Amino acid sequence: MASPQMPSSQVFDRPLLRARRARAAALGPATFLIDRVAEDLAERLAAVLRPFPLAVDLGTPTEALRNALATSGKIGDIVALDRAVVVPASGRLQVVADEEALPLRDGVADLVVSGLALQFVNDLPGTLVQVRRALKPDGLFIAALLGGETLTELRQALAEAEAEIEGGVSPRVAPFVDVHELGNLLQRAGFALPVTDLDRVTVRYESVLGLMLDLRRMGAANALIERRRSPLRRATLLRAGEIYLARFADADRRIRATFDIVWLSGWAPDPSQQQPLKPGSAQVRLADALGSREISAGEKAGR
Repeated sequence: MASPQMPSSQVFDRPLLRARRARAAALGPATFLIDRVAEDLAERLAAVLRPFPLAVDLGTPTEALRNALATSGKIGDIVALDRAVVVPASGRLQVVADEEALPLRDGVADLVVSGLALQFVNDLPGTLVQVRRALKPDGLFIAALLGGETLTELRQALAEAEAEIEGGVSPRVAPFVDVHELGNLLQRAGFALPVTDLDRVTVRYESVLGLMLDLRRMGAANALIERRRSPLRRATLLRAGEIYLARFADADRRIRATFDIVWLSGWAPDPSQQQPLKPGSAQVRLADALGSREISAGEKAGR
């Protein structure tokens, strides 16, 4: 029986993503990126001077973020929402749920975090709206996801090699959202005080095969719905390795791979939060603050 056709709006084969994560766990996961995210999250929470009685971890593929929350001294209960069915080693509560359909009532969580998971949702704007609704007033959302120029070197090498060897290009590397676009999505979802920033990580490998093995061990191999179903030809892979080495290698012939970790944060609106001043309400003129002379409209500045 043929499988049902997925809606055209979907980009990622999410059942395949879960299978890829299970395979990564069996291979022995590559955790250097998620461990970096967990360490960074701990530093960001240290700057927030308030407790969070209930925290939700949304889709993070390991317990790294939950361990960081537990050691912060600011968190009460921690609930993990994950589509993959696993038994956390820590014994913390896990709810089987999809990042695109959160089983949370409005205003229930003090804090929602997510590490390296939201880049694989098909409806990121919808997920952000659900997160904002799930937060209590003045609740905090912090997430890290891969974006920007992540794997730009691999994308270029594979595309050129496939065009040269096979006469066409198929999707091999997932599209990644731009950091500025994420800021707009936070605002559209209704978050107050939205902030985005980027942490660029450059990892060096002996060959493109080493990079692709790490991607498998992250559960991040190609899961695009529009991917080519036939395996990558050996000749294409070898040519991609040559192109990669020629363009993106250092003097020691080790190749570089870019991972852009995009951080986004925002607060559920609350009257207690700092509000921008209304236009015309300033008590001090900008010209006075700068120690300069104000020039009215139509007046020409002196030469």
